Amino acid sequence: MEKTYGAYTSVKKLFIIALALLTALIALFAIANGSSKLTILQVLASLCGRGTPKTDIIVLNIRLPRILTAIVAGAGLSAAGCVMQSILRNPLASSSTLGISQGAAFGAAAAIILFNAGAQKQSLDGIVFSNPYIISVCAFIGAMLSTVIILGLSKIKKTTPETMILCGVALSSLFAGGTALLQYFADDVKIAAVVFWTFGNLGSTSHKEILIMGGAVCLSLTYFFFNGWNYNALQNGESTAKGLGVDTDVVRLAGMAVCSFTASVIVSYVGIINFIGLIAPHLMRRIVGSDYRFLLPASAFAGAVLLLLSDTFARLAVQPVVLPIGAITSFLGAPLFIALIFKTGKRL
Repeated sequence: MEKTYGAYTSVKKLFIIALALLTALIALFAIANGSSKLTILQVLASLCGRGTPKTDIIVLNIRLPRILTAIVAGAGLSAAGCVMQSILRNPLASSSTLGISQGAAFGAAAAIILFNAGAQKQSLDGIVFSNPYIISVCAFIGAMLSTVIILGLSKIKKTTPETMILCGVALSSLFAGGTALLQYFADDVKIAAVVFWTFGNLGSTSHKEILIMGGAVCLSLTYFFFNGWNYNALQNGESTAKGLGVDTDVVRLAGMAVCSFTASVIVSYVGIINFIGLIAPHLMRRIVGSDYRFLLPASAFAGAVLLLLSDTFARLAVQPVVLPIGAITSFLGAPLFIALIFKTGKRL
């Protein structure tokens, strides 16, 4: 029996290691390919500090920050979505279905239109904002406002997990309406800036911003791993979890707060990236099962892989123009989202 269980867990561990290696290989491919093609050896030389000035600029200053942003954002959004689906016991839970992304979009629109942090110039990579820091701060405030409202309603009214999803849908509509009203009174340049921000952009983050996102994701993953047993207990129902000594209210509220904070930090810097937090956990659940000791790291790596592949396609499909990453992930995620609605419709 012990040998069988050991073999069972070993296969899952090997799969997670394979995902990590796949992430590294895709990252190398993404760095090497673009408007200026490089060999893998040139990329490795620049990463080791032995590249030419030209390759160093391409690798270290242009492509590497974008790739790191994709890895961090994909892992963070996917892990947050994975935990949300557990503590809410709802397969449709993610930052995009709980109104967090839409709250961030409203905050960014307010910054661009009301605080004049809009477009200063345009390039092949899109619009360069005159004050991106105000946009990030306002987007974070908008995302956290949505989080506070949902958590407040769940605490005051003792709402069910299903009701929290419905509250997220209502908040999404509210923030979308607010964003539309702001755009109605804005000029064409500001409207273009708002639309561009909502498309999502992985190429505008600085090294400092990547460190902030990376720190938030690492802290949240550490918290999630330490609470993996609690999430496994919640999978079997609230009554069972309470019988096993889990304080379900605390686990649910704290988990939602950490998930929402992580998603808010990421979305405030890269814009709206839909469906990554929804797709990756479901794909990994079919492969490694529902044990959060394995599902969490597998979902994080899968999210990084999916966002890396989406961004690489966005950069290479119509060179030198970079397609909006939000549109690519939506094309990928929308069919699965519809399939999930039909599959879980009876329970919802």
